[in-house]
Amino acid sequence: MDERAAGGSVPIDSSVAHPARVYNVWLGGKDHYLVDQEAAELAAAANPKIVPAVRANRAFLGRAVRQLAGKAGIRQFLDIGTGIPSAGNTHEVAQRVDPGARVVYVDNDPIVLAHARALLVSTEEGATDCLEADLRDVDRILTAARETLDLSQPVGLMLVAVLQYVPDADDPHGIARRLLDALAPGSHIVLSHPAADIGAEEVAESMRVYNDRAARHAGATPRSRAEVTRFFDGTDLLDPGVVQLPEWHPDPVDGPSPGELPMWCGVGRKP
Repeated sequence: MDERAAGGSVPIDSSVAHPARVYNVWLGGKDHYLVDQEAAELAAAANPKIVPAVRANRAFLGRAVRQLAGKAGIRQFLDIGTGIPSAGNTHEVAQRVDPGARVVYVDNDPIVLAHARALLVSTEEGATDCLEADLRDVDRILTAARETLDLSQPVGLMLVAVLQYVPDADDPHGIARRLLDALAPGSHIVLSHPAADIGAEEVAESMRVYNDRAARHAGATPRSRAEVTRFFDGTDLLDPGVVQLPEWHPDPVDGPSPGELPMWCGVGRKP
């Protein structure tokens, strides 16, 4: 069944699960449909570490943006695979450091864009924009991003828990490289990705359950640490390298470590 995004004419398919809405279930949100809830619950039953991993992933995003906006002096961000707005969005974290920070969000789900346009508003100092596009459409993303961001200056490229939805046949490593190649030296790539080599059986089963219910959004692919590390080729990988989510610059504010989680993450700087 198709519905319409709030305030527009873009159809929303509520008959199949979508990554952004399933993620919203795991984060404890309310912006999803029954099909998303069912997919989320079945995937979490197959792999009980999904929910703590999703929440640790959100905490990683916050820590990474704070470090880039603080220590690295990044003042503009391109966040692809935004997901439905929740607490601690990229622009909120960055603009706490510098109210003039500018952020472009990209997602391919109309319900995400409907929420984003309502909630991710610009401030007097900074700017926030939203684009409906698929991660594979690199040229469109970059063209639209230039309307808000100055790509001749460093950018924080956020690819947080999104590249698993690009199958190997579509060359996810090449997509990440094309995006980074278009950005200025001093830009950073922030990336997290489900692991194929931590709790492999549980991860594979949870992905199978999700893919069975996601129809055209199917194809979630976990990858090994070596495969995830390849996304940082050509960058200077920041310490501590590619690690599990709780191990990347842990912050006491995020609470005690949930232990081993089936996701890899890292941050790299373009020289």
